[in-house]
Amino acid sequence: MSPGIAYATAAYTAWGLFPLYFRQLAQVSALEVIAHRTLWSMLFVALVLLVRRQWAWLAPLLRQPRLLAVSALSALLLSANWLLYVWAVNNGHVLDASLGYFILPLINVALGYAVLGERPRRGQWAAVAVAACGVLWLALQAGRLPWIGLAIALTFGGYGLLRKTAPLGALEGLALETTLLTPLALALLAWWAGQGTAAWTQAGAADWLWLLAAGPITAVPLLLFAAGARRVPLATLGLLQYISPSLQFLLGVALMGESVQPARLLGFALIWTALALFALEGAWQRRAATV
Repeated sequence: MSPGIAYATAAYTAWGLFPLYFRQLAQVSALEVIAHRTLWSMLFVALVLLVRRQWAWLAPLLRQPRLLAVSALSALLLSANWLLYVWAVNNGHVLDASLGYFILPLINVALGYAVLGERPRRGQWAAVAVAACGVLWLALQAGRLPWIGLAIALTFGGYGLLRKTAPLGALEGLALETTLLTPLALALLAWWAGQGTAAWTQAGAADWLWLLAAGPITAVPLLLFAAGARRVPLATLGLLQYISPSLQFLLGVALMGESVQPARLLGFALIWTALALFALEGAWQRRAATV
């Protein structure tokens, strides 16, 4: 397994298990959870940079306003994605959130083709086509525009594209993004405290531990994702992404009591078939290259 694929697989597995974490913070509003994620992620990444004495990138950054603007945009996309996802999980829409991440690989393939000039192989296009049929079937079964899923897919698809093309490394990029968001997070936390509506002012020891854990729990998968995104094509990255929503789907049904109609299972079966097709095509290509 190449390092890029290994990093991306680890990131997507961690994200697939996120509902278990956010379930512990169901009593905290989604926006306050995002504020804490931003603050503690920034502090965690800053600590890592301090230990590694990795500060040389900061000075040239001040002379690159375009990079700051792009990082601000990626930070906004990331925070919007976080907010949508946490709200969905804490309001009984884990399956809708998983649908968003099922749609995401199609967005990634389209962005890679349209923006980066990537050319997926025929077998990869076939896998994408099968997955697209599965997503379309799920949308038709829902009987409405899957706005939660579409919004999650578009925000993280845009974020992935910006991170792939950014000149900063994974650690530096995340540090910059969370630093740009931290003033807003601190202002919101202070405002809620002043209004007497902040969960953090009334939290017990257990709740505080869950909030503080948002730093490493958020930062580590993002660092793995950013490292993987820089090493593999967006088409490959997109199809590996199905690991996360598959785990979310299983958690939503098995642990969180969300119901799934038998007809919807056909859509998930098509998506899992696409995963198998993609894996087989990749194995065949690697074998052909070594012959």
